[in-house]
Amino acid sequence: MGLFNFEELKNSSVYVTPNFPVLQTKRYKFGLLSILSIVGIYTILVAIVVTLILAFTPAKEAVYIFENEKIKEQSVRITDLEEKIIFLTQEMESLVSTNRRLKFAMILANSDSLDSTSAVYDSLRLENKIPKLKREGNVALVFWNLIEKLSATENQSNEKYFLSPVRGGLIKNFEPSKGHFGIDFGVKTNTPIYAAAGGIVIFADYTVADGNMMIIQHDNNFISIYKHCASLTKKIRDVVVQGELIGLTGNSGYNTSGAHLHFEIWKDGKAVNPDKYLLKNWE
Repeated sequence: MGLFNFEELKNSSVYVTPNFPVLQTKRYKFGLLSILSIVGIYTILVAIVVTLILAFTPAKEAVYIFENEKIKEQSVRITDLEEKIIFLTQEMESLVSTNRRLKFAMILANSDSLDSTSAVYDSLRLENKIPKLKREGNVALVFWNLIEKLSATENQSNEKYFLSPVRGGLIKNFEPSKGHFGIDFGVKTNTPIYAAAGGIVIFADYTVADGNMMIIQHDNNFISIYKHCASLTKKIRDVVVQGELIGLTGNSGYNTSGAHLHFEIWKDGKAVNPDKYLLKNWE
């Protein structure tokens, strides 16, 4: 097979034979370089004409109509993604803030840093006479008589007695070995929740796992925790009296499969069985 000869290619010709219905057929001879030159010039002229049309006539709108649609779609997607990123960022910041405040609340509860001799705790001590309050039917008045009778025993044992936070039956008991550090009350959504004992609200906010949750710090280094609430009526630093309305039951948070109240009592930083501290004959 011979080598490519550029000179032979340059000198080659192209013959064109039109097929006209005439008696005599004529052939036309064109050099290869002539044909390439004609095609090149024609291409350049077409490009110039198309460019002028697109630059100085409305035809360019018709050309870019499909591309504009795609650009608009991409713009909408980008805007949507930006909004989602902003939303997720805000949610992350909110979760970080909530977790930080929850951690602080647990540290505060475990340290018992509040001064039990302060004026705030005057309303929490059982030996003090509780003023006459309008209970509005939330808790039976027999509570207060029972509490006064138990006050002397509580002071001697440094223990505390709690009222049931809701009127409802237990559906799950205290099982710390299985990761269940409280008890569950089976109640309908929006059932009133009452403070099991007087204290100071040290956490009241939404958490991903436990939904709307409240933590109340009591004297004698106790805290009580209320999880999965539909709503909370108290906020952080509020002082609550035993039996006071603090929220409504619900089904908020991921760690729940139905309406109920999860209730915990902690003593000296450790979960204890609420059954040991709840008064049984409060109704």
